[in-house]
Amino acid sequence: METVTFQNPDMAWEIAANIHLPPQFDAENTYPTVVSIHPFGSCKEQSSGSVYGKALAEAGFVVIAYDASFQGESGGMPRWVESPSQRVEDVSHVIDYAVTLPYVDAERIGVIGVCGGGGYALNAALTEKRIKAVVGITPVNLGRLFREGFSGFDPVGTLTAMAAQRTAEARGGELQVNELLPLSLDMAKENGLTERDVFEATDYYKTPRGQQPGGATRMLFSHAQKTLSWDAFAFSETLMTQPMMVVVGQKAGAFGAYRDGMEIYGRAHASVDRQLVELPDWSHYDIYDKDEPVGLALKRMVPFFSEHLGGDNAYVQAAAGW
Repeated sequence: METVTFQNPDMAWEIAANIHLPPQFDAENTYPTVVSIHPFGSCKEQSSGSVYGKALAEAGFVVIAYDASFQGESGGMPRWVESPSQRVEDVSHVIDYAVTLPYVDAERIGVIGVCGGGGYALNAALTEKRIKAVVGITPVNLGRLFREGFSGFDPVGTLTAMAAQRTAEARGGELQVNELLPLSLDMAKENGLTERDVFEATDYYKTPRGQQPGGATRMLFSHAQKTLSWDAFAFSETLMTQPMMVVVGQKAGAFGAYRDGMEIYGRAHASVDRQLVELPDWSHYDIYDKDEPVGLALKRMVPFFSEHLGGDNAYVQAAAGW
């Protein structure tokens, strides 16, 4: 693995990324490449990089797992901004960087994303046609989630509160940074926060299982207004032309990945090859890092990318071991 930073001419800050390289990597060759997008509140060292990035690299792909602007080790101020438009633009910036690398085949670039990153991956593919295949892993349409559960089903009231807070900050007030999860499993239990997705997210992000310094699970409240008017799947009926795979667990939770995955699969009529992978016995956060559901996802994902991006068949055969 190589750690890099790069700056696109369109940005005033650097993007930090980990490049996962295949076994017996040879810089004189060119490789199919996958850009990997982390979840909302996450970082490149968690599921997008250490699980799926590492596994796809072992299967013969170059994988670029990066931190979103304003998050992790990437630049951008103020910190912990969750901006869907910037998140989607980051994908193009990473591809801009990837195509300058001599070992990246610019005609064989795919994208994956986990959770909110899955929604961003699917949305990016609508307009970024350098993406030749896309996989949403337990994908969440963050705009829908903000309009519903994250706003207490009161999006206008939430926007009003954001407006007041932004004015207060512009006048020198303290930034309101919201913690997205209970700080521990014990705190979740004490406060009755045992809904599947909330509790399992806490188990992933707030314990040694998945905890990483860059995975802050924080959001700057005043700068999230645009999220409430954003729709990851707008115009997908006509613009999702690339091969597309959606991986969802049937054990549904409040964050709505199963619902969102089924929606984009149903709407993407123009995709030349749309595939749905349903995992009956697994939940949203199981698919982040647990061996069995990750293995089931990879058994479908690796041949999918091999077909549409090309790859070393020996590695694809090895994927049968997952």
